[in-house]
Amino acid sequence: MSSDLVASRPGGFDIIPAHGEEPTLVYRFGNDPEAAALWLSEGLSNAWMLSTPEGRLIINTGMGFEGPVHRRCFDRVDQGPVKAIAFTQGHVDHVGGTDAFLDNDADPPDVIAGTANASCQDDDERIHRFRVLRSMVFWAEAVAKANAFLRGRPADPEAKPPTQATPRPNVLVGQTEDLTLGGVRIEFLPVPGGETLDSLMVWFPDHRVAIVGNLFSALFGHVPNLNTVRGDRPRDVLRFVESAELVLDLEPEILCTGHFSPIVGAEVIRAEVTRIRDAMKWLNDTVVFGMNRGDTIDELTEQTRLPSSLSLGEGYGTVRWAVRSIWQGYAGWFEFRSTTELHGVPRSSVDADLVALAGPDALVAAARTHLEMGRPLHALHLLEPVRAT
Repeated sequence: MSSDLVASRPGGFDIIPAHGEEPTLVYRFGNDPEAAALWLSEGLSNAWMLSTPEGRLIINTGMGFEGPVHRRCFDRVDQGPVKAIAFTQGHVDHVGGTDAFLDNDADPPDVIAGTANASCQDDDERIHRFRVLRSMVFWAEAVAKANAFLRGRPADPEAKPPTQATPRPNVLVGQTEDLTLGGVRIEFLPVPGGETLDSLMVWFPDHRVAIVGNLFSALFGHVPNLNTVRGDRPRDVLRFVESAELVLDLEPEILCTGHFSPIVGAEVIRAEVTRIRDAMKWLNDTVVFGMNRGDTIDELTEQTRLPSSLSLGEGYGTVRWAVRSIWQGYAGWFEFRSTTELHGVPRSSVDADLVALAGPDALVAAARTHLEMGRPLHALHLLEPVRAT
């Protein structure tokens, strides 16, 4: 049975760059209108601000060009000093706008992140071009909107164009780290099953508000990408299950995710997180059982389907991708199907020979037959050699 909550939330194509409007009030930590408050500025990933009389905590800063936009947005409700900046993960759309919040050289804010944050940022730098080339296929529309935004900025000859920051946190969280700001108690909790290996949750224990970023995927309630197709280090499915269980143990009443509006209500949060946790545990157990039975990765990928009671969205990650990630997480890249897997000569290297032997017209005709029989992937297998030659 699908989730009404998940079905009602926006999808991946609704993610747009930060736009600089008024921030959204998420929660006020008291009855006084001047009491501390949590604010949201949406963008390519959500940025959050804890506003207190003592100063501000910024959680995620967007891309480099979004940082100034988030800053202007938050400044509309509070222009107090930035006392700390925290990252729920090290991806560029979470850390890139940090420089916009570093305007006090005399008393710079603490920068808080998971212990693996530096290595995650280093990965971004090492394979930057690789990730850009792969990401453009999936995020071309969002990038186009970002470029349009930049072109539309008012001319300011004195303003430097925003660049992508690579901040180095000075507070690295390996276990629970505590902070109190303006009377609000905050805990930073590692969640190593999150989208990146340095994932961190920001928890307000006295008010049961959790900021989890992309722990549950870019789209909450969808199958989490254990290994994104654009390229990331794989995450362990059982660490994900453990991280989901940590959220369940905390019993949050407000769950702030990496994209779109928070999820409100302890019961609905418990039900949705339980569904996600149980679905991923079921996938792990099913894949492991199949591996031990001798099933191939392709057989498991094609045959495995979640029970209707554990149905998740597939608008960002899919069950098939999760199955492949789980299989390879246990067994690695060698699929034990052919000796050629062990060498650097791909099957496509003989595409021209196959096309010459069968003839392109015969391959196209066979592909058309498969398509008419409802087997489009079979058709693609026959057409790819033709296209390559």
